[in-house]
Amino acid sequence: MIEGVFLLTGSNLGQLEANLATAAKHIARECGVILQRSSLYQTAAWGKQQQPDFLNQVLHIKTSLTPESLLSKSLAIEQAMGRIRTEKWGQRLIDIDILYFNEVVISESNLQLPHPGIAARRFVLEPLTEIAPDFNHPVLLKSNKALLASCTDPLVVKRLI
Repeated sequence: MIEGVFLLTGSNLGQLEANLATAAKHIARECGVILQRSSLYQTAAWGKQQQPDFLNQVLHIKTSLTPESLLSKSLAIEQAMGRIRTEKWGQRLIDIDILYFNEVVISESNLQLPHPGIAARRFVLEPLTEIAPDFNHPVLLKSNKALLASCTDPLVVKRLI
């Protein structure tokens, strides 16, 4: 079982908190044991800003899946929950991103690990640092706490609960 697996869930359509809770239930049933959950964070939309704010949460899981299988299961959960992909960085009912898969580094067209946007996105680093401040990025060789301290992303990230 791999324990250093971190997922980011996000939603900005419908019942945001319920969407994240439903995604977490699916993840626990189909992907692995949830070891930790960050608080919920309200975040301004990144990439395409003319849309409602997101609610985000990081989940730390333990899984026996491979990175590829975890990606497949995550995409299937998104689809089962009703996600329709129409545009990059557009509104979404649910989004599940694999941030880290232990210290695995993969660079394929459909899967990049660690997630390439971690260091540049405050909405990722705030909840990630809450539950795993000392986890080291396997490529940048810096802790999440250090990445957050040097993050220049100006978007507002508000911790809710």
